[in-house]
Amino acid sequence: MSAINYPILIVLCLTLGLAPFFPEPHLVEKLRMLFTGTLVKPIDIFDLLLHASPWALLATKAVLDWRAA
Repeated sequence: MSAINYPILIVLCLTLGLAPFFPEPHLVEKLRMLFTGTLVKPIDIFDLLLHASPWALLATKAVLDWRAA
């Protein structure tokens, strides 16, 4: 995890994590579908995982760095 630096993860979060920006980010849409129980199609589940992965990597790196300090 130390090979990936924060600027790269932040750029990934702001691009892939929030794309497309209009009318709303896919991540917001898929999380809304998850909480309402309408996230059932495999493509939607894949889309959620794809757009959430940069955020999960950033959170994991932050926690690991925080625990190491």
